[in-house]
Amino acid sequence: MKKLLALLLVLAMMFAFTACDTNTPSNSSSPDTEDVDTDTDVDVDEDTDVDVDIDGDTDEDVDIDEDEDIDEDEEEPFDFADLAVMSFAEYMAADIDSPVKIETYVQGKTSWWNDTVTVYSEDEDGGYFLYNLACSEDDFDSLEIGTAIRVTGYKAEWAGIIEIMDGEFEFIDGNYIADAFDVTDLLGTDELIDYMNQFVSFTALTIVAAGEDDDGEELAFLYNWDGGGSDGDDLYFNVSNGDEEFSFTIRRFLTDSTTEVYAAVKALEIGDVVDIEGFLYWYEGPNPHITSVVVVG
Repeated sequence: MKKLLALLLVLAMMFAFTACDTNTPSNSSSPDTEDVDTDTDVDVDEDTDVDVDIDGDTDEDVDIDEDEDIDEDEEEPFDFADLAVMSFAEYMAADIDSPVKIETYVQGKTSWWNDTVTVYSEDEDGGYFLYNLACSEDDFDSLEIGTAIRVTGYKAEWAGIIEIMDGEFEFIDGNYIADAFDVTDLLGTDELIDYMNQFVSFTALTIVAAGEDDDGEELAFLYNWDGGGSDGDDLYFNVSNGDEEFSFTIRRFLTDSTTEVYAAVKALEIGDVVDIEGFLYWYEGPNPHITSVVVVG
């Protein structure tokens, strides 16, 4: 009887295991308590393919393999200490976006904003436009006309203007104030660009209409380039050398509405003959930023 009961028990257990086995995935092992495979190795790549391998160990190992490129080493900043000071010719020959180091002299500056300043500078050989130099307020006050500075940054080009961006500076010994170089005869020529960013002058130019008001009356200047501004904004006015017309600008961040030159441009009349000084800025062609206008006729 005991043998019969034992035999029935064995048959029942076998039946139960067989039933369980029909619901078990083909890659699973038999649920034998003496040899249970619970180790899962998972290999995940960026295509989200998952491979599960059950081998009988109780440790779970997960191996993640991502094909996605990850730059673990950030590019170190350029060490300008290893860069020699460039001459003007070397600076102009340098590639766009390359690091540069120059020594130059302040000839003009915009207002200080957000710990930056834009500087118009020059040495004996050429001019430099230093866009948004990092600058504390104390250092800004020390950037007087003629002050010598050493500048590091990256050479850039925007709408034709050659400039230094992401720049920093330090004060060095020296002082130089450039005389305005007369480029009147170069207006309209290819040679004018050779004086980009320098302090220049124009003589005996004639004021011509910059636009019209709502009534069709000609205007000697505009607030902003399209005439849509108001007092305190940039001023735009046009001049003629007898052959061509050119657009000149009063930049409010350089010479604001409290300056003599701002008032002088507002007082201009069409037909006035003027002598002009300023920095030879470039925007898809010459677009000088003016610092002085004197009516001479």
